[in-house]
Amino acid sequence: MKADFFIDRPVFSTVLSIIIVIVGFIGLALLRPVALLLGATPELLPSCLLYGRILLTFQTAFMLQYLFQSFFIAAEKPKLGLFFTVAAGATNMVLDFVLVGVAGFGLAGAASATVISQMVGGVAPIFYFAKRRPDCRLYFTKPLFSLRELFKACTNGVSELMTNISMSLVSALYNMQLLKLFGADGVAAYGVLMYVGFVFAAVFIGYSQGTAPIVSYHFGADNKDELKNLLRKSAGIIAVAGVAMLASSELLAGPLAKIFVGYDAGLLALTIHGMKLYSISFILSGFNIFGSAFFTALNNGAVSAAISFLRTLLFQIVSILTLPLLIGVDGIWLAVVAAEAMALVCTAGFVVWGRRKYGYM
Repeated sequence: MKADFFIDRPVFSTVLSIIIVIVGFIGLALLRPVALLLGATPELLPSCLLYGRILLTFQTAFMLQYLFQSFFIAAEKPKLGLFFTVAAGATNMVLDFVLVGVAGFGLAGAASATVISQMVGGVAPIFYFAKRRPDCRLYFTKPLFSLRELFKACTNGVSELMTNISMSLVSALYNMQLLKLFGADGVAAYGVLMYVGFVFAAVFIGYSQGTAPIVSYHFGADNKDELKNLLRKSAGIIAVAGVAMLASSELLAGPLAKIFVGYDAGLLALTIHGMKLYSISFILSGFNIFGSAFFTALNNGAVSAAISFLRTLLFQIVSILTLPLLIGVDGIWLAVVAAEAMALVCTAGFVVWGRRKYGYM
C-alpha cells in the first residue's frame, strides 16, 4: 500500500505568495523605468505599462500554476497536471479571440485573457488538493512552519530563479546587439527564434521536471542502482531528442520562418539563416537543462544554480559581446551555441564530481 504524503507546505505557498505580492508592488513601481531602460519608445511605453500592470497585479496565480505542476507530479497525477495546463492554454486562446477579436478590448483584453488562464491553472487545483482522495497520495493538511525547511526549499530553487532572471537580461542584451548589427529586422528575427526555441526547449524542460521527483524519491531511498539507471537512460533519450530537434529545425527552418515573417523576403532570409545556426544549440541544451534539474532533485541547489547561472547568464553575455567581434554577424546567432557548449563542459564536470557523493555512476 502506498503511503500518503501531506502537503504540509501550504505555509510555504503562503509565504511565497506574500513575497510575490511585495515583489509585485515593487514591480509596479519600477515598471516604467525598467521599460524605458529596455528601450521602450514613447509610442510603446503606454502599452508596456498597461500590459505589465495587469500581469503584475495577478502574478500570484502564475506562481501557483508552477507550484501545482510539481504537486501533480509528486502525487503521481501527471495526466491531471497536463489537463490543467492544456485547459489554461485553451482558455487563453479562446479569451484572446473573444476579448481582442470580438469585444475589441485590444492589449488590455490580451492581458486579461492571460491572467484568467493563469487562474485556471493556478487556482482551480486548490480545490482538488483541498480534499483527501483515496486515489491521490497528496492533499492539504494543517501546515507546520519550519524556517529551516523554508530556507532549504528557497535555496534549492535558486537555479530556477537565476534562469528566469537571466532570460530577461540576456533578451535585452540580444535586442541591443541585434539593433546594432541588423536594425529592427534583427529583433524581429530573434523573436521568431525565441518562439521556436521555447517549443523545442519545452521538451527538455518537461522531461527534466517530470523525472526530478523520481530522482528525488530514489535518492531519498538510497537506491543508487535506480539513480544510475535514470542517469544513463536520460542521457540517451536527451541525445536522441537533441539530434532529432536539430534535424527537424534545419529542415523546417523555411516553413516555420514563413509563418511569422513571410511578408518580407529580406527578413525571411535573415530569420532562416539565424535559425539554422541557432538550432545547433538543441543538441547541447538538453544535457544542461537536465543537469540543473538533476542536482535540484538531489537537493544540491548550489550546483544546480551554478549550472543555470553559467549557462543562461555568464556564458551567454560573454558570447553575445565577443563572438560578433571575432567571427562577424553570425556570431550573434552562434552565441547561444557557444554558451551551451561551455556550460556542457561545466555540467559534465559537476556530474563527475558528484558521482561518489551520490553514487549515480
